Amino acid sequence: MCNLYAMMRARAEAATAAGAMRDKNNNQPPSPGVYPDYPAPVVLVGEDGQREMRDLRWGMPSSKKALMDAATKRADGLRKKGTEFEFAELLKMEPDKGTTNVRNTTSPTTGRTNAHWAPWLGAANRCLVPFTSFSEPDQDFEQTRKPIWFALAEDQPLAFFAGIWTPHACVRMKSKGWEEIEAYGFLTTDAAEPVKTYHRKAMPVILTTAKDRDLWLSGAPWDEVKHLQRPMEDGALVIVPAPPKREPEGLLL
Repeated sequence: MCNLYAMMRARAEAATAAGAMRDKNNNQPPSPGVYPDYPAPVVLVGEDGQREMRDLRWGMPSSKKALMDAATKRADGLRKKGTEFEFAELLKMEPDKGTTNVRNTTSPTTGRTNAHWAPWLGAANRCLVPFTSFSEPDQDFEQTRKPIWFALAEDQPLAFFAGIWTPHACVRMKSKGWEEIEAYGFLTTDAAEPVKTYHRKAMPVILTTAKDRDLWLSGAPWDEVKHLQRPMEDGALVIVPAPPKREPEGLLL
């Protein structure tokens, strides 16, 4: 599961490549490490139908079941301590760290659109996530879990993940409490080489042509774009050095 990527090209370059007419946050340095819940540039279609770039936070809403299970576990602990609580409030304030990668867009039992992701697969919620390289942990080769970095070429050109986004209200961290945010994530698919050697489970969906990116951001229904959630050809990516190291500095808003 990809939980780290880099965006080392200028925002203006990414906006131009994605056909964005405006950028809501022009001043931003290159990002050698985008981590979950970090704000990062995303291209989406605005209310007026024009493409725009703005910063969203990485991590789509978690499933209701996941939050219910976590809140139930917390409630069980409070009961053992004899602490009084209201479960509805406990559930509301259960931290939702977000879901960075979106794989199961269809239900494995019915083949229909997955109920959790269905609200955000339509045209209004699709977006492009610019990047220059991404990492996957080495789970299957030497099994060190060391991050291995991949890009479209050795010079790490600009590329785009197929993403989805939504306004969201939740608790990300207890210390910050309830927040209203705009969240995004990107789709994943079967891994291709060389990613597969190190992380056979999955890799991000990368839209390599302007035609595919335009289709993804078009008003086409899900049934007409879902074929874009597909693996790349083996060898379409290369292993590259890690970006200049920078330790996470916490949420930058």
